[in-house]
Amino acid sequence: MIQIGVALGVMTLLWVGLDGAQALRLLAQADPRWLALAMLALTAQTVLSALRWRITARQLGQTIPMGRAVGEYYLAQVVNQSLPGGVLGDAGRAVRARHQAGLKRAGAAVAIERLAGQVTLFLTLACGALIVTLMPGGLVLPAWVMGLIGAALACGVAMALAVGGAGRLSGRAGRAARDLRAALRVTLLNRRALPAQIGLNLAITAANLAAFAFCARATGTEMAPVAVAVLVPLILLTMILPVTVSGWGLREGAAAGLFPLIGASAQAGMAASLAFGLIFLASTLPGLLVLLMDRRARHLPTRMSPQHLPSTLPAQADP
Repeated sequence: MIQIGVALGVMTLLWVGLDGAQALRLLAQADPRWLALAMLALTAQTVLSALRWRITARQLGQTIPMGRAVGEYYLAQVVNQSLPGGVLGDAGRAVRARHQAGLKRAGAAVAIERLAGQVTLFLTLACGALIVTLMPGGLVLPAWVMGLIGAALACGVAMALAVGGAGRLSGRAGRAARDLRAALRVTLLNRRALPAQIGLNLAITAANLAAFAFCARATGTEMAPVAVAVLVPLILLTMILPVTVSGWGLREGAAAGLFPLIGASAQAGMAASLAFGLIFLASTLPGLLVLLMDRRARHLPTRMSPQHLPSTLPAQADP
């Protein structure tokens, strides 16, 4: 796969160019207590994300039990972390949940649930950049970082305008855009769903940012809250680019480039990102258990239902 080759190539360049051995030493000396906190934060974000999906799907006519939602979310995460593209697990989640309301609504619920998380991350980045701009004397962002933030926010606004404008088109594209807008209104802006969506999205984003900050602390770098709000979203947003496997390589490069802004070394940034990637991967391992249980259930013999039983029983032989 091309994405695997790109990930290996980028990681090799970083290892050679940034003294990867030093990053590995920082990783080997990581404080397990902070890593445990990162694991707890990522576990919390998985459970909360499953709840967000459940609430989103409910607004579109699907009823997903909480236990099943958590299991399906773990399974989707382990697939996303293991295969190129980063969305195959979510596609599988939609297919497996299609039976009650159809594939179209199941796919919309999954897509909107993921979109809500990305939007919240963008808004966090915007608020952090605004705080840094209005409160001089703390974190100083060079022009190239402000340019990255501006470009990221501009892409988000452009996508929103594109969806809004596409609704005026005729044909299949226009119908799809209008259906998406209607689904967004029902799932995110509905009075019944809005408070839960706001609370869950803020909690999930906070858990992700905290997990990375805990991994940085474990490898020797303490990040101030403003730095977490500004730099970590930029680092994590590299994971949505479908050019490597789950952001490996790009995430480490971004962390190595941004950590010197808070007085840390590029190697410290690389070590923190490696720790986050490994803890994130470990946090998805329950998905393998879900996969094994599902495969075992499919191979169990099906019990005969009453209608499959013979209508008469053979007569017993006389003794």
